[in-house]
Amino acid sequence: MTIRLPEFPWDTLAPIAERAREHIDGVVDLSVGTPVDPTPDVVQRALCEASDSPGYPTTAGLPELGDACTQWLARRTGASDVGFLPTIGSKEMVAWLPTGLGIGPSDTVVIPEVAYPTYAVGAAVAGARVVATDDVESVDDVSMVWLNSPGNPTGAVLSVDRLSQIVSWARDRDIVVVSDECYLELGWEQEPVSVLDPRVNGGDLSQLLAVHSLSKRSSMAGYRFGFVAGDPRIVDDLLSIRKHLGMMVPGPIQRAAVAAYSDDEHVPVQRDRYRTRRAHLRQALESAGFSIDHSVAGLYLWATSGRDAWETTRWFAERGILVAPGDFYGDDDHVRIALTATDERVNVAVSRLVG
Repeated sequence: MTIRLPEFPWDTLAPIAERAREHIDGVVDLSVGTPVDPTPDVVQRALCEASDSPGYPTTAGLPELGDACTQWLARRTGASDVGFLPTIGSKEMVAWLPTGLGIGPSDTVVIPEVAYPTYAVGAAVAGARVVATDDVESVDDVSMVWLNSPGNPTGAVLSVDRLSQIVSWARDRDIVVVSDECYLELGWEQEPVSVLDPRVNGGDLSQLLAVHSLSKRSSMAGYRFGFVAGDPRIVDDLLSIRKHLGMMVPGPIQRAAVAAYSDDEHVPVQRDRYRTRRAHLRQALESAGFSIDHSVAGLYLWATSGRDAWETTRWFAERGILVAPGDFYGDDDHVRIALTATDERVNVAVSRLVG
């Protein structure tokens, strides 16, 4: 018997995408959020130099990889003595983690009220009950909590105080808290904070995990590299399972990730590209009558004109602009607008919005 899952969201967008692509001057795709800027040279060189790779990689990852990632975590979050495990991108970890933690039909997984759909998919694969709410403390008999800060799609950021409240509540109930922090480097109006930050957890990582990715930070979505870090006991358990399942990050990709996490210079360069595109798109959207909610960090603008999300998505498509309807994430009157288009295409979108 196969697992029954919802229709893949992006497949439902196909007719609207086709309409957007009919524009005489071409489509501006601000929907999926796939990076378009060049992968940093330091990463490309590391990949090429590691291309002669006849042997199997290890599931635990190269020692140099663990060092690079945990040292970056220490620089960025202040966390120390963390368990570390590389993943094949972050999405597979999001989708697989409830199963890896032993979550099942008798368990409840709490996810953000407006959220990346794979959190619910992962819980469904494990057979668990899903509750979508930001008031996590209101739910009884919880086994696992997903946090996402900066949030996808909203760009909202959880404060140190709010994160601390959730961690304290969860610890009293032996609940695992997992924070998806893939947009941690992209703070605009509020600085994102990791659940691994000692200000949040008092230096105690028990029952805490954080998921990270190089896809947006370093324009490496095609490399499929991420990692999970936190409670060493839980990470060791996950490692044992993944060894049996053959879930190994390819060796050359591990070498590329070492280069990416060892080099801090390319990150502000990429962030500045997104910052400029964000400013231009936000001004144009507001000129066109849209309100921007949250969006203080992350890779997206969370926009509304008060109309139904699908109606708004079609409105953009008529102008040759493809966006993601809030319905994908549990919201019926917003659209998600990505910053991942070239400067030239962003300028085209701006001209269509204000023209």
